[in-house]
Amino acid sequence: MPAASTHVFHRQLQHTPPVAVSGRGVYLTDADGRSYIDASGGAAVSCLGHGHPDVLAAMHAQIDKLAYAHTSFFTTEVAETLAAQLIRTAPQGMSHVYFVSGGSEAMEATLKMARQYFVEIGQPQRTHFIARRQSYHGNTLGALAIGGNQWRREPFAPILMPATHVSPCYPYREQQAGETPEQYGQRLAQELEHAILEQGADRVIAFIAETVGGATAGVLVPVPGYFKAVREVCDRYGVLLILDEVMCGMGRTGTLHACEQEGVSPDLLAVAKGLGGGYQPIGAVLAQKKIVDAMRGGTGFFQHGHTYLGHAVACAAALAVQQVFERDQLIAQVRTRGAFLQTLMRGSWGEHPHVGDIRGRGLFWGIELVQDRAKKTPFDPARKVHARIKKEAMARGLMVYPMGGTVDGRYGDHVLLAPPFITSESELAQIVERLDAAIRAALSSS
Repeated sequence: MPAASTHVFHRQLQHTPPVAVSGRGVYLTDADGRSYIDASGGAAVSCLGHGHPDVLAAMHAQIDKLAYAHTSFFTTEVAETLAAQLIRTAPQGMSHVYFVSGGSEAMEATLKMARQYFVEIGQPQRTHFIARRQSYHGNTLGALAIGGNQWRREPFAPILMPATHVSPCYPYREQQAGETPEQYGQRLAQELEHAILEQGADRVIAFIAETVGGATAGVLVPVPGYFKAVREVCDRYGVLLILDEVMCGMGRTGTLHACEQEGVSPDLLAVAKGLGGGYQPIGAVLAQKKIVDAMRGGTGFFQHGHTYLGHAVACAAALAVQQVFERDQLIAQVRTRGAFLQTLMRGSWGEHPHVGDIRGRGLFWGIELVQDRAKKTPFDPARKVHARIKKEAMARGLMVYPMGGTVDGRYGDHVLLAPPFITSESELAQIVERLDAAIRAALSSS
C-alpha cells in the first residue's frame, strides 16, 4: 500500500508496512499471502504465538458476560482472579497488583507510586530518580525521562524531568580487564551508591533498572551478584528498587519473573508484554505490602488512574495466558528451548567475524554486530546495518527486532530474538538459518 493512500498515522511515514491478515502459532501472514516466522514475538510480546484457542475462548466467554466496567464504580471477578494468580506467583513481599494497559503505563504508575509512598510516610523531600544509561522504560514522558535511550529522549529532552543515569551492566564492553564478573557488579553497585550520596541520600526516591536489559542495548544480562549488591545499597539509604520486567518478565528468561534468578525482590515490579501475550493490551505493577499499607493508612487511595484500568477482557486474556503457562509447563520449556537456541546461535555465529557478542537467557537473546571483532569496533551508523538486516530478514519470511545505537545511543547494532514459548526446535533452526542468511546479505550489500 502506498504511503499516500493510508490515513493511519504510522510510525514510519514514508512507507506503509505490509498488511497483516492472519496469525497462527509462530506465523503471521500478510495480504499478499506471504508467511513470516515471528522470531521476536513482535516486540517480545507474543509468548503463546498467535491464535491460541484457549485464550480466544476465554476472551469470547468474558465478552459474553461483561466487556467493561469502570474501576471507580466496580471491580470484576476476572480482575480479582488474575490479581490473586499473580500474587500467588509473585516475588516475596508482593501483596497487590495495579492493572494498566501496557508497559509505559506500568512504568509511569511505578514512578507515581514510589513518590506517593514517600509523601505518605512523611518524606516529601524525596524527588529524584536514578536509572541507567542504555535503558528503555517506555515512551510516555515520565518513563522517557528515566530511560537512557538517547535517540528517543533527544527531541523531548527540554520537557523531561531531571534524572541521574549510572552505568548499565554491560560486561561485553564495560567490564575491565582482570576484573571478575563479581568485582564488576560490585563496582557498579558502588557507582550507584556514589550517585545516591551525590544527590543526597534523603532526596532519592528509587533506583530503576530492567532486570535483563531489553531493546536499547540488546539483552544485557546482569553479572552474578549485581542485583543483590544493588538491593543492599538501596536498603542502606531507604531508596526503593523498581524493576522493569515489561520485556524480560513473565517467563521470557526461563523463570516467571527474571528477578527470581537474581535472588532479589523489588519494591515495585512492572510487567506487561508476556502478561497478556498480545491478545489484549494489558500491563501491571506488582507492589510490596509496605507501599500499599502506607497509602491505605494515609490518604486511602492512589492518586492516579486511567479509563481502561483492569479491563475485563484484557484480564480474561491475561489470566488464560498465565493458566496455559502452568498447565503446559511452558516456562520449563523456555529453558530447554532456550538452551537449544543458544547452541544453534553459537554454532552459527560463535566465530563470525562481525558478531561480537551473543548474550541472553531463556528465549531472550541478543546478537551484537561489530565491524572489527577483535577491537569491538561498531559499524558506522550511516551504514544502518540493523535496518538492512530487518529488511533482508523480512524478505526471507522472518521477523526479528534489530536496533541501532547499541553502544551509546548512536553507535552499535544488534538483533534481538524473542520467539514464542511454543516454538519448536525445527522452527528455531529455521529462525537461525534465515537470520544467518539475512545478516550475510545485509553486510555484503552495506
